[in-house]
Amino acid sequence: MDISNNPPHIGDENHNHRHDHVDQRSVEVWEINIERLESMQKNISTTPNLLTNWSGNNSCSIFRVPHSFVQVNGHSSYHPHIVSIGPFHHGHRDLQMIQQHKWRFLGDLINRTNITLEQLLRSIHPLETKARDSYSELIDLTSDEFIELLVLDGCFIIEFFRKICKIIPVKTDDPLISMSWVNSFFLRDLIRIENQIPFFVLQTLFDLTNTHQSNRSLSSLALEFFENSIQRPDEILKKYSDLNGKHLLDLLRKTFIPTDPNLEEPKNSNKIPSHVIQCISKLRKAGIAIKPGKGESFLQVKFRNGTLEMPTITIDAFMICFIVNCVAFEQCQRTCSKQFTTYTALLDYLVNTYKDVEYLCEENVIENYFGTDGEVAKLINNLGKEVSFDLNRCYLSKLFKEVDDYYKNNWHVTWETFRYSYFSSPWSAISAFAATLLLILSLLQTIYAILTFYQSPAPGPRL
Repeated sequence: MDISNNPPHIGDENHNHRHDHVDQRSVEVWEINIERLESMQKNISTTPNLLTNWSGNNSCSIFRVPHSFVQVNGHSSYHPHIVSIGPFHHGHRDLQMIQQHKWRFLGDLINRTNITLEQLLRSIHPLETKARDSYSELIDLTSDEFIELLVLDGCFIIEFFRKICKIIPVKTDDPLISMSWVNSFFLRDLIRIENQIPFFVLQTLFDLTNTHQSNRSLSSLALEFFENSIQRPDEILKKYSDLNGKHLLDLLRKTFIPTDPNLEEPKNSNKIPSHVIQCISKLRKAGIAIKPGKGESFLQVKFRNGTLEMPTITIDAFMICFIVNCVAFEQCQRTCSKQFTTYTALLDYLVNTYKDVEYLCEENVIENYFGTDGEVAKLINNLGKEVSFDLNRCYLSKLFKEVDDYYKNNWHVTWETFRYSYFSSPWSAISAFAATLLLILSLLQTIYAILTFYQSPAPGPRL
C-alpha cells in the first residue's frame, strides 16, 4: 500500500529495486571460509620470528639491521665481506673461504691445550637459551647446530686474537695472519652488528682455553687488535683491559664513552628546549669558530667562549663502518645510550656542502682518508638519515642550546657578518680599506671646500 499522497517521482522504481536487492542480501547467510579462518587463527597464535618478542629486552643485543638503514648506507655497511660470525650470515657461499680456516684454528687450539671438543661443547650448553635470547630473530638451528656454531666461531675469534697479538706461536706462512688485506677486512667484519656472538660466550671459551696462564684478558686482546686501525694511546688499552660488553662492537664502542659528566645523557628533558644548530658556514658568519679540542674521545665536544671544540676524528673505511654499526646498535637496543647517534646528528647539522668539510679538514677536526670533501659531506649527511633521537635528552642538548643562543645574538651576527664579508681574505680587506680611505678623502675634500667658501673674503663694491 502506498501511504504517501505524493505522486511517484522519476527513478522511484529503480530506487525500490535497489532496496529490495539489499534487503535480500542482508538475510542471506554468509558462509565463512573454514580454511581462511584456520589460517587467521594460526597467524594469531604464531610467535614472530623476524623481530622476536624479546627483542625489546635488555638481553637482546644482536640485531638484523632495519631495511631503512640498509637503503641509506648500503648492505656493505652491515654485511660481512669475508668472515661470518654468528647465525645471521652463517652458510653464505661467499664466506666459505674463511669458514674452512675456522676448523683449522679450532684444531690448533685443541692440539695446543689438550682440551677436547666435548669439553668445549659442554661449556656452552648451559648458555644456549641466554645466547638465543641475544638475537633479535628466532634462530632456525637445532640445539646441537647452534652450540656447534658458537663454539666454532668463538674459538676462531679467540685463537685469532691470540695469534695476532703474539700470545701463542704463529706459523710464518699462516695466510690469515701474514696477509695484510685479510687483516683489514677482519677489522671491519668483527664490528658489524649483524656479525656478532655474545661476549659471555667468548669469555667462557677464553677462560676454558687459557691454559698457558697468560695474564692478558680477552678485552685487552680484542682492543689491541682493533687499535691497529684506531691507533689511540696505550693508556686506553690499560684503562679498559677489564671492560666487558654485550659483544665486540659494544666493547669497542664503550671505550669511546669515557667517564665524563659531559657525556652523560640527562634523565629529564631540559625545561628550555634545545634547537638544531646551523651549518658551519652560517656559524662562522655569526662569529663561532670550530677548533680541534682535547679529549680521550671524539665524542667529547665542548662549546666555550664562542668556540666549538671538537677532538680530531679520522674518517676512513674502518671508522665509517664502526660509527654506522654503533648507530644501528644504539637505535635497536632499548636501554643503550645514544652518544654515537647524537654525535652523527651534530656532524649532519654542521655539514651541508663540501666547503664545510673543507673547513673542518683545514682546522684538523677531520682527518680525511676516505675520499673527496664532497664524498665525505655526502657520507656525513647519510649518517643522519632515518635516525631518531631526543634533541632535549641527548648528551649534547646543553651544547646545542648554547650554540643556538650565541648564534642568535644580534651583535655577534652583525659584526661577524661585516668582518666575514670584508675581511675574510687579503684582497677583500684591501678593497674595503681602499673604499674606506676613498670615502674619508672625499669627506675631507667636501669639508675643505665648505670651509674655504665661508672663510673667503666677500667681494668689495665696484668703482
